[in-house]
Parts: sequence; C-alpha cells; structure tokens
Amino acid sequence: MTATDPAMTALAHSWSALSLLHGRIESCVERALQAGHKLSAREYSLLDVLGRQHDGEGGHLQMRQVADSVMLSQSATTRLVTRLEQRGLLSRYLCPTDRRGIYTDVTEVGMRLLDEARPTHNTALSKALGEAAEDPALAPLVKAVHELPGAIQPA
Repeated sequence: MTATDPAMTALAHSWSALSLLHGRIESCVERALQAGHKLSAREYSLLDVLGRQHDGEGGHLQMRQVADSVMLSQSATTRLVTRLEQRGLLSRYLCPTDRRGIYTDVTEVGMRLLDEARPTHNTALSKALGEAAEDPALAPLVKAVHELPGAIQPA
C-alpha cells in the first residue's frame, strides 16, 4: 500500500469527515454549555456519567471506568474531578468495601446544574447534527448516528 493507494485515500477522507463532524458537534455543544451554564463539554460529560451511577450492583464507577467513559486519561479525569469538586459539584469518598478505592458522586448542586444543562446539551447536539446533515460529506455519518441502537430519531 502506498500513500496514493485509492483505498487509503478513501479511508483518510472518511476519517477526515468523521473528525469534522465530531469537531462541529463538540464546538456547538461547548459554546451552548459555556454560555448557558459555565460548563465545558468535558465537565458536562463527566457530570452526566457520574450522575447515572446508582447504589445497586456495579452502580459506582472506579476512576478508570470514569476516564474510559469520558475519553480522558486517568490523570486528566482526576484533575477534572478535582476542579468540579472545588466548585461543589462533586464529592469523593472511600469505597466501603475496599478502602483503597475512591468513588465520586455528584452533589445536589451538581445534579441541579446537570438537570439544567441537559436540555441545552441536547438542543445543541440536535442543532449540530441537523446542520451537519445538510452537508453531503457528513450526511451519511449523521444518518449512521441516528441509526445507532437506542438513538432518538430526528423530528
């Protein structure tokens, strides 16, 4: 295979389109969350992941699992958790069954902010996908997003 191989060129073009779609969505969501709630898209994602925890079996995530969920390294996730903890949005505590483990929960203030920010996030996401669907290079990717299991179909 060479750099001018048509299969590699097509793959690179597809990757570029996917990267462009991601960038447009993230930018739109970031602007909306910052303007409306003083939250970054990463902060929102972290609050969202942690806000879905529950007290049942496997309901609390270890930091490694949280990092995987928000697509950050463990150290970057820990720094993000620390910043949100300093803002009173998260709290940490020792795992009751394994004193080496530390869990993170969303505080009441954090849950209120998450609940307020969720419609903003969803509206911005819908808007960004709708705009991207108008671009012929991105339309197939938007269609694929809407066809994922559990996805809500556009109105």
